[in-house]
Amino acid sequence: MKKLLAMSVAIAAMTMTAPFAGNAEAQSVEPYPIEYWAVRDQMSNVSLSPDGKKLAFMKIASRDGNPVIEIRDVDDLMGKPYVIGGKSMEVTGFGWVSENDMVVQFRDQVSKFIDGFNQGAYKTKTAHFDLRTNKFNDLTEESRRSVKLVQFVGALPEEPNKVLVRILEFERGRSNSGVSRDYYKLDLRNEKREFVMSGDRFGNVIFDHKGNPRFASSRSGNKINFHYKLAGDETWREYYSLPTSSFETFQYAGLVEGSSDQIYVVAHNGHDRAGLWSFNLSTKQFEDLVFRDDKVDINNTFRHSNTWSNPGKVTGVSYYKDKFYRNYFDNTEEQIMKRFEASIANAGLVRITSRSRDGKTMIVENVGPRDPGTFYLYQADSGKFMKVGSANGLLKPDGLSDVEYITYTARDGKTIPAFITKPKGVGPHPLVVMPHGGPFVREFVLYDEWAQMLANNGYMVLQPQYRGSEGYGIDFYKTAFINGGEGGKKMQDDKDDGVKYLISKGMVDADKIAFFGWSYGGYAALIAAARTPNLYNCSIAGAAVADNFQQINYYRSFLDEESASGKEQLNMWTDSVNPIDEVENVNIPLLVIHGSIDQRVPPKHAKKYVDALKKEKKDYDYIELKDADHFSNTLFYKHKMEFYPAMLEFLDKKCGM
Repeated sequence: MKKLLAMSVAIAAMTMTAPFAGNAEAQSVEPYPIEYWAVRDQMSNVSLSPDGKKLAFMKIASRDGNPVIEIRDVDDLMGKPYVIGGKSMEVTGFGWVSENDMVVQFRDQVSKFIDGFNQGAYKTKTAHFDLRTNKFNDLTEESRRSVKLVQFVGALPEEPNKVLVRILEFERGRSNSGVSRDYYKLDLRNEKREFVMSGDRFGNVIFDHKGNPRFASSRSGNKINFHYKLAGDETWREYYSLPTSSFETFQYAGLVEGSSDQIYVVAHNGHDRAGLWSFNLSTKQFEDLVFRDDKVDINNTFRHSNTWSNPGKVTGVSYYKDKFYRNYFDNTEEQIMKRFEASIANAGLVRITSRSRDGKTMIVENVGPRDPGTFYLYQADSGKFMKVGSANGLLKPDGLSDVEYITYTARDGKTIPAFITKPKGVGPHPLVVMPHGGPFVREFVLYDEWAQMLANNGYMVLQPQYRGSEGYGIDFYKTAFINGGEGGKKMQDDKDDGVKYLISKGMVDADKIAFFGWSYGGYAALIAAARTPNLYNCSIAGAAVADNFQQINYYRSFLDEESASGKEQLNMWTDSVNPIDEVENVNIPLLVIHGSIDQRVPPKHAKKYVDALKKEKKDYDYIELKDADHFSNTLFYKHKMEFYPAMLEFLDKKCGM
């Protein structure tokens, strides 16, 4: 394999504000300058080498710079780091596979245009970095006719020179039509591959710590089948199946410790809410309900914090309501986490994100409403617990806002969960309604940059978990589409009814209400602009689906109309209110924002809708973010510095808020 081109490796000195790297100090200002919100994470992906001697993290040193990887000695954090970065390609992630080896992911924007729906303008590469030689090897192979993309699957603790990879080989010009999707063990020293299994038949493959495939799923006819394989056996055995028309969940969630034939699964098993069950592979039967919450679906199991010495060990189950909750199976892990939670200011979701093989050195991360992300180093031998750095050290806790979980009753009697982010001062406040995208996803409101920025500028933010949101049971999810798409109907009522609830409680000013959303949230913002009578002063639609039929036609031919996913998508988008048909009813100022290379909701949506607004002589502004895709990880500093000031100015001047 050839060496990765356009890469640089250097040793650089850095002055650290004792004792923390990347923790920029800034005087607390309300509201914070827009630049504070526009910067990308200054520190991320903080992790330890398996021996616990080195600490590495991704760092962005300037407001519009790209990430580099810094590698520091744990015992000398103030010393000179190795700095690894791409001259032409952006580092997007990395992982340790041994004391001296990393796998690093890169991307590069190779086009100013998209090829179509889900055909983006970026290409990706995976490379091996050897700390002993300070050199990269490109693991991606390209020729004039084909491309072999390497996806890192996992480290192999018992074979430190090898990694488990998935290789996607496809022919150029065939729109990512896969020729093969096979799994291999890749020797990082001599670059030899050892075939593990074909990925053409099976999906969702789970491997053990030795790289043996153990669990997988497949589809045959109108069924989704679940399989397992005994270690050392080449035979796949089916242990469960679900009709593709079922809306129930069945998901492998780990081995039951001490049992040779029991596993954990996240499943509904005939109930409205998903719980954690023990399942017997031999009898092919559910056994015990291990845990289920009375209000929400569980999230999943979580594993032991030491992935090197306890690979795959299940230590508890998590679920999310007003915050993340954990039900532990391992008392030692629980006590460790409780000590960390008690030691961290503004504790939200506290996690051990990296741990040395001997378990004595750990990286602990905290994320919460008043903390965009803070990283700590713990060393058991000395008892030292020190802050390493922050995702955004410019934003101090005093300038950030609390998030409150509420429920309210929609006009048809359905209970709607929601989150409100409260600005400083005494209400009633101006309100921005900000529904999540999807729409069929779960939303975990921990630290939300948009909600916090708006609250910092004096706006209360309502994030309604409208019907169709996942995580609240099958019935709550299905009612958004099962009897016809409720987009622009009951799904929109859920948002409006949240506004009316907050008004009734005296929390918000009924004359100062705006709507803002992205993706499906942008679709809802277009719907809000055409409601009569209208609750809102104005609406802001980002990356919005503006023509339901244009969107569904991108992938209609791939949908099975009888499957659960087919019914979800077809009912939702063919039966819901279509924004492009409602333009003449728009009766409030509208700000439309779209990325120029949006591959999920192509910019044709915005252009068609803006042309219709112009024809109808409506009050609107349009911003096209050059080279921005649909997803937040392609909204760079330059995009936010165009988007955020325009949004705040629009709220102030056009909305009178």
